[in-house]
Amino acid sequence: MSTSLGEPSDTATGDLGVLLGLLDLEQTGEDVFVGQHPEKVWSRTFGGQLVAQAIVAAGRTVGPGRPVHAVNAHFVRGGDVKKPIEYRVERHRDGRSFANRTVTALQDDQELFVMLAAFQDWGKGLEHAAPQPQVPDPDGLPRVEESFAGLEDRLQMFVQAPHPIDMRYTNDPAWILKGTGGTLDYNRVWMRADGEMPDDPLIHVATLGYSSDTTVLDSIITTHGLSWGFDRIVAATVNHSIWFHRPFRFDEWALYATQSPVAAGSRGLATGHFYSRAGELLATVVQEGIIRHFPPRR
Repeated sequence: MSTSLGEPSDTATGDLGVLLGLLDLEQTGEDVFVGQHPEKVWSRTFGGQLVAQAIVAAGRTVGPGRPVHAVNAHFVRGGDVKKPIEYRVERHRDGRSFANRTVTALQDDQELFVMLAAFQDWGKGLEHAAPQPQVPDPDGLPRVEESFAGLEDRLQMFVQAPHPIDMRYTNDPAWILKGTGGTLDYNRVWMRADGEMPDDPLIHVATLGYSSDTTVLDSIITTHGLSWGFDRIVAATVNHSIWFHRPFRFDEWALYATQSPVAAGSRGLATGHFYSRAGELLATVVQEGIIRHFPPRR
């Protein structure tokens, strides 16, 4: 059997429809779920897919009344894109207002990824948040796919990847900045699902989780004037954490504002904040990745 997402909108076609299908996990046992890969794949399983599918697996063992408030994931090894992924959920606690789960993703009984997930009932309390950066409105900005024009040979990994999310940079992306010789210590991108989504809040959280693994490492390389596709860079996520601050719909615009406070020891750290169009802080992301740059020999 599969977990129910409800009826998706008629506009949830193309790559977004594929993503929603990937989040419709098959339940094969008690607290055991299986997820598939899309036809368009990277060389290894996309980290955002692992995060999103693990969020759904954990959430299906908690129930609809208690939202996710934090996930902390560690990537152990790369996934084989030709094989399904099994997600095993371990229940640690179901309290009056909290629940805790561990999700382990496996292929051939080898661990790919481990994620702690925490759930908490919504409650009132103190409130404050860092303000949203001032950026152009998304409606006047081009889709990211338009920035690939003339660079398709260098950016094949991006051109051929799935595009379930409408992404619009407010600044020049790395590959455009590269041509100007400039540097940038932040990146800000408007994002939303490329079509309407079902009402299930867990699917909106999972889709943000999927999107949080895109563009987050950009600020590490743009700080040094480097770009994917132009410079020899090897990057792999080591760990990835998200804190969800308030309810949202991810078929509405959210600004993903990222920066990198440090890179050292062949690792880079990036932080990000998702803001609603109204300026509310929706979620905070921290990701650490292996970043290795191999400059050309002189």
